[in-house]
Amino acid sequence: MNTIRRFAYAAALTVSALTFAPTLASAQDAHGTFKLAHEVHWQNNLVPAGEYAFTLESKSRSELLLLRKIGGTSAGFMMLIHDAEPATPSEISKLLLVSRPGGSFVSAMELPDVGITLHFAVPPEPREMAKADTAAAAPSAR
Repeated sequence: MNTIRRFAYAAALTVSALTFAPTLASAQDAHGTFKLAHEVHWQNNLVPAGEYAFTLESKSRSELLLLRKIGGTSAGFMMLIHDAEPATPSEISKLLLVSRPGGSFVSAMELPDVGITLHFAVPPEPREMAKADTAAAAPSAR
Protein backbone atom coordinates (compact mmCIF):
# COMPACT_ATOMS: atom_id res chain seq x y z
CA MET A 1 0.00 0.00 0.00
CA ASN A 2 2.85 2.41 0.86
CA THR A 3 4.54 1.59 -2.45
CA ILE A 4 1.42 2.49 -4.40
CA ARG A 5 1.01 5.69 -2.40
CA ARG A 6 4.67 6.69 -3.02
CA PHE A 7 4.32 5.96 -6.73
CA ALA A 8 1.11 8.03 -6.96
CA TYR A 9 2.75 10.89 -5.05
CA ALA A 10 5.83 10.82 -7.32
CA ALA A 11 3.62 10.72 -10.42
CA ALA A 12 1.53 13.63 -9.16
CA LEU A 13 4.64 15.69 -8.45
CA THR A 14 6.07 14.94 -11.88
CA VAL A 15 2.85 15.84 -13.67
CA SER A 16 2.36 18.98 -11.60
CA ALA A 17 5.94 20.11 -12.18
CA LEU A 18 5.47 19.75 -15.92
CA THR A 19 2.05 21.39 -15.81
CA PHE A 20 2.94 24.40 -13.67
CA ALA A 21 6.37 25.25 -15.09
CA PRO A 22 4.99 27.34 -17.99
CA THR A 23 2.33 28.91 -15.77
CA LEU A 24 4.88 30.26 -13.30
CA ALA A 25 6.52 32.30 -16.01
CA SER A 26 3.29 33.61 -17.48
CA ALA A 27 0.51 34.75 -15.14
CA GLN A 28 1.06 35.12 -11.43
CA ASP A 29 -1.78 36.55 -9.38
CA ALA A 30 0.10 37.31 -6.17
CA HIS A 31 3.53 36.86 -4.69
CA GLY A 32 5.48 37.97 -1.66
CA THR A 33 7.68 36.87 1.21
CA PHE A 34 7.22 36.06 4.89
CA LYS A 35 9.26 34.69 7.78
CA LEU A 36 8.30 31.87 10.14
CA ALA A 37 9.88 32.04 13.60
CA HIS A 38 9.15 28.35 14.25
CA GLU A 39 7.95 25.32 12.30
CA VAL A 40 4.24 25.11 11.53
CA HIS A 41 1.81 22.56 10.17
CA TRP A 42 0.33 23.88 6.94
CA GLN A 43 -2.31 21.65 5.34
CA ASN A 44 -0.50 18.29 5.13
CA ASN A 45 2.98 19.85 5.28
CA LEU A 46 5.38 20.49 8.15
CA VAL A 47 7.01 23.78 7.16
CA PRO A 48 10.29 24.53 8.99
CA ALA A 49 11.20 27.95 10.39
CA GLY A 50 12.79 30.34 7.92
CA GLU A 51 12.12 32.92 5.27
CA TYR A 52 9.83 31.98 2.38
CA ALA A 53 8.66 33.35 -0.94
CA PHE A 54 5.11 32.53 -1.96
CA THR A 55 3.18 32.60 -5.20
CA LEU A 56 -0.60 32.38 -5.39
CA GLU A 57 -2.05 31.33 -8.71
CA SER A 58 -5.74 31.27 -9.56
CA LYS A 59 -7.01 28.17 -11.28
CA SER A 60 -10.52 27.52 -12.54
CA ARG A 61 -12.23 26.81 -9.20
CA SER A 62 -9.40 26.94 -6.69
CA GLU A 63 -6.14 28.63 -5.86
CA LEU A 64 -2.67 27.10 -5.89
CA LEU A 65 -0.23 28.29 -3.23
CA LEU A 66 3.46 27.64 -3.84
CA LEU A 67 6.01 28.16 -1.06
CA ARG A 68 9.77 28.24 -1.63
CA LYS A 69 12.33 28.58 1.17
CA ILE A 70 14.78 31.43 0.66
CA GLY A 71 18.39 30.64 1.58
CA GLY A 72 19.67 27.73 3.64
CA THR A 73 18.48 24.29 2.73
CA SER A 74 16.06 24.48 -0.15
CA ALA A 75 12.49 23.41 0.46
CA GLY A 76 9.30 23.83 -1.50
CA PHE A 77 5.64 23.20 -0.80
CA MET A 78 2.56 23.17 -3.01
CA MET A 79 -0.99 23.50 -1.65
CA LEU A 80 -4.30 23.41 -3.47
CA ILE A 81 -6.74 25.82 -1.81
CA HIS A 82 -10.46 25.12 -1.96
CA ASP A 83 -11.65 27.54 0.73
CA ALA A 84 -11.16 31.23 0.03
CA GLU A 85 -13.18 34.38 0.59
CA PRO A 86 -12.87 38.06 -0.28
CA ALA A 87 -10.64 40.10 2.05
CA THR A 88 -11.30 43.59 3.34
CA PRO A 89 -8.97 46.06 1.55
CA SER A 90 -8.05 47.87 4.79
CA GLU A 91 -6.51 44.77 6.41
CA ILE A 92 -2.78 44.04 6.43
CA SER A 93 -1.34 40.82 5.01
CA LYS A 94 -0.87 38.17 7.68
CA LEU A 95 -0.74 34.49 8.54
CA LEU A 96 -3.13 33.31 11.25
CA LEU A 97 -1.81 30.51 13.45
CA VAL A 98 -3.64 28.36 15.97
CA SER A 99 -2.05 26.27 18.68
CA ARG A 100 -2.96 22.61 19.11
CA PRO A 101 -1.32 19.80 21.10
CA GLY A 102 0.63 18.79 17.97
CA GLY A 103 2.10 22.28 17.45
CA SER A 104 1.17 25.43 15.54
CA PHE A 105 -1.14 25.23 12.52
CA VAL A 106 -1.74 27.83 9.80
CA SER A 107 -5.49 28.46 9.71
CA ALA A 108 -5.59 31.37 7.25
CA MET A 109 -3.51 33.61 5.01
CA GLU A 110 -4.96 37.09 4.55
CA LEU A 111 -3.89 38.88 1.37
CA PRO A 112 -5.87 42.14 1.18
CA ASP A 113 -3.71 43.53 -1.68
CA VAL A 114 -5.09 40.71 -3.83
CA GLY A 115 -8.48 40.86 -2.12
CA ILE A 116 -8.53 37.28 -0.83
CA THR A 117 -8.28 35.31 2.41
CA LEU A 118 -7.24 31.67 2.13
CA HIS A 119 -8.40 29.14 4.72
CA PHE A 120 -6.52 25.95 5.59
CA ALA A 121 -7.47 22.71 7.31
CA VAL A 122 -6.72 22.69 11.04
CA PRO A 123 -7.40 19.83 13.45
CA PRO A 124 -10.28 20.48 15.83
CA GLU A 125 -9.58 21.58 19.37
CA PRO A 126 -9.31 18.60 21.70
CA ARG A 127 -12.31 18.09 23.91
CA GLU A 128 -11.76 17.34 27.56
CA MET A 129 -13.51 14.21 28.62
CA ALA A 130 -15.83 14.74 31.58
CA LYS A 131 -14.99 12.40 34.40
CA ALA A 132 -17.99 10.37 35.46
CA ASP A 133 -18.85 10.52 39.11
CA THR A 134 -18.78 6.83 40.01
CA ALA A 135 -20.87 7.34 43.17
CA ALA A 136 -23.64 9.04 41.22
CA ALA A 137 -23.49 6.55 38.36
CA ALA A 138 -23.62 3.41 40.51
CA PRO A 139 -27.11 1.92 40.83
CA SER A 140 -28.48 1.73 44.34
CA ALA A 141 -29.91 -1.50 45.73
CA ARG A 142 -33.25 -1.23 47.47
